[in-house]
Amino acid sequence: MMKSQLAYLACAAAVIGTTLGAAPPDAIHRTHLVHAGQSIQKAVDAAQTGDTVLVAPGTYRESVKVTTPGLTLRGMGRSTVIEPATQSAGNSCATAGNGICVVGTKDNMLKGVTIASLTVAGFAKSGVSAVATDQLTVRNVTAVRNGVWGIAEEHSVRSVFRGNTARDNGDAGLFLANTITDEAGALDTRGTVVEANRLSGNRIGVTVRRLRNLVVERNLVTGNCAAVFVVGDENKPKAGDLAVRDNHIEQNNKFCPKTERLPFLQGSGIVLTGAEKTLVTGNVVKDNIGASPLSGGIVVFQSMVGVTSEDNRISDNELEGNAPADLVNTDSGKGNTFANNSCWASKPTGMC
Repeated sequence: MMKSQLAYLACAAAVIGTTLGAAPPDAIHRTHLVHAGQSIQKAVDAAQTGDTVLVAPGTYRESVKVTTPGLTLRGMGRSTVIEPATQSAGNSCATAGNGICVVGTKDNMLKGVTIASLTVAGFAKSGVSAVATDQLTVRNVTAVRNGVWGIAEEHSVRSVFRGNTARDNGDAGLFLANTITDEAGALDTRGTVVEANRLSGNRIGVTVRRLRNLVVERNLVTGNCAAVFVVGDENKPKAGDLAVRDNHIEQNNKFCPKTERLPFLQGSGIVLTGAEKTLVTGNVVKDNIGASPLSGGIVVFQSMVGVTSEDNRISDNELEGNAPADLVNTDSGKGNTFANNSCWASKPTGMC
């Protein structure tokens, strides 16, 4: 009896195994370990969709280009450091002056890439640059002392930027745009999230340019020339229809000289310029002080090309010690509302 039961179970197991099937060898997700002195790019080139390239602590002098969907490039914390090569590595990412490039195309967005737990430092342009991606995740990345942007993306949707540190970069710590060079209306990001990042010592903490349908929340932004910029212009659809909420924004009083597009910056908390239907709520905005036209705690400002901001709602924020005022509205656009904010001074008066 026992023998027949064992035979039955063995037969059943064989049938189940045949029915369900074992995963084919090429479907197994592999981990490619890179040690100090080895090439990250070679491991990335050898990886397939779903694989992980795990980079040990050390300093790697190269630029890395990712074009494989579903790839995870992960370090072992801040001690995994990617810096510029002493000589050109020859790939287009290095030539452009970037540290890590995640690259899709307009007709074939690169899906499901993750960059995590490493440092990118000292690149001429961006620490991390993403173009034409879908469901990109950048988390626990430290981007420091890069010439333009710490972490930047364009023409991308459904991204998540969480738990990153962007410090002492030439322009924005985090820069998100529809396109960087072309004139075009705002892109629907389909729910991009910028959450729980630490942004300090940059020209601007977070720049959101010509985008819609995203959230900037629970970030700590301090010591920049300006904390958060939501930027639109004359193109259609207009930038906006997004949320800036529950951020802590304090003492963004670094001085940055004027540029071709903007006056000098100092003491700007949250700035809306040429944007519509943006919700700014639940933020703590303190001690941002300056004499720029864009200075103040929360500022609604006509864009540099004369486009007004309209139908934005600024509500339930806590503001204190900002100058020239906690709330500043110099825009002639219609429908901008200020409600239930805790503040001491506004320009014009009566908004607190």
